[in-house]
Formats: sequence, C-alpha cells, structure tokens
Amino acid sequence: MAKIVFEGVRKTFPHKDRGAFTALDGVDLEIGSGEFLVVVGPSGCGKSTLLDLLGGLTRPTEGRILLDGDPVTGPGLDRGTVFQQYALLPWRTAQGNVEFGLEATGVPRRRRAARAREFLELVGLAGFEDRHPHELSGGMRQRVAIARALAYDPDVLLMDEPFAALDAQTREALQGELRRIWETTGKTVVFITHGIEEAVYLGQRVAVMTSRPGRIKEVVPVALDGHTGDVRSSPEFARYRHEIWDLLHDEVARAQQLEKEAVTA
Repeated sequence: MAKIVFEGVRKTFPHKDRGAFTALDGVDLEIGSGEFLVVVGPSGCGKSTLLDLLGGLTRPTEGRILLDGDPVTGPGLDRGTVFQQYALLPWRTAQGNVEFGLEATGVPRRRRAARAREFLELVGLAGFEDRHPHELSGGMRQRVAIARALAYDPDVLLMDEPFAALDAQTREALQGELRRIWETTGKTVVFITHGIEEAVYLGQRVAVMTSRPGRIKEVVPVALDGHTGDVRSSPEFARYRHEIWDLLHDEVARAQQLEKEAVTA
C-alpha cells in the first residue's frame, strides 16, 4: 500500500472578481513509503497548495488525500514541514529551537536536550548548539530548521523550496546533506522546487505539474544510484534534466501567458 495517495484532488479558492479560483484540478498521485518525491512546475501551478493540503493546513474542495490509508483531515505529528524561510525563534539557541517542537509533545527535559543534540549532529551542527540564529549563516539556519522538523520523528517530511533563498554553493552543499539525512533516516520526503537540476539530483521520482489549474502531467523515475564521481556532470543527469525540461517548457509558456492575461483583464 502506498504511504500517501492523492485521489481526484481539486482545490478552489474564493476570487473577488471571478467567484472562484481553481488552484488544483484532478490531482492523482501515489507516493511510496521511504520515497523521495520531488514536485516541479511553473510558478502559480499549485505546488505549495499541494503541500499545504498534505500538511492538513487546508482541505480539498473535492477528492481526498490518504496517509497510511487514513484521510488527512488536519495537521499532525506524523508530518514535519520545512519552509523556504527558516521561521526560527530568534531568542532561542539552535538547541532551543530544535527542542521547541519536542516541548509541545511533552518530551521530558533531559530526553529533549539529548534528542536535540542528536539531530543537530545529524545535520552537521555539532558544536553550534548554543548559537542564536543571528550568529548562524543562512545555510546553518536551514540545517536547524531541518533538525527541528526531524527531531519529533515524523513519518513524512514536507519541504517547500527550502533552499531557494540560499547561494548556489550553500544550496548544493545542503542538497548533498539532505540526501545523506534521507538515506540515514528512511523518511518519506515530498520536496517542492522550481529547480530542474535540484529535482533530478534529489528525487527518486520527479512529478511534473501543469500550469494552472495544476495537475500531474507526468511522473519521471530517476535512476542515478551507484554513479561515481560528480553525478551532476554525468550524461544520465543531463538526459533526465532535458526530459523534465521538455515536459515543463510548454507549461511555463502557458503560465506566462495566463499571467499576462490576468494583468490586462
């Protein structure tokens, strides 16, 4: 049985001029347990809405989302979320930020502290436990956010363009760290990105979405396991990148046309 199932999911929002705005329409998708699935699509296609629905932050207008066979009806500790913005508490240290979610679940203080240190070490921040967010680089802050999401041991990790605000070198370094963390923990990961190269590097499968209203156009399996050296410069990597761009090209053009029509309407 699949870990996550989207069945005919449709999501509309009220619109002051047109009555309703359809963000997603007829999304069908299955995600396996322990899988790393990346979702790509043009701007405004509903990628973040898809993640909000899976996180239980909003409900489908039609259809349903199943997690381990049960309908998603709201947020839960079985899902952890990492956003583009770190959302760290500035008055807390790195360890205090990781402990924050554990406090809400009633984990005893001593165990809480040990678990926070364990996950800070997992993301490569051993020795930085007592630093406040302003004392950390952007990449280190995002590592703290990942540690915080993992610390209370959710089954599923939801990531909404978590590396988009980082410089290229830091982004590539954290992509490698995330792959290592995923291989270590075996979590099911759903990762949203605009970057085709990021999608190919991280994903076991890449779900390509259409322009608005968002649907799943195609799911591309990516098989780069066992490749030695710099995988990003391999012929296989280039082939997957080209395949996904071919799927996206028309959707990006259509999304840009929709934006022009909305401006002139």
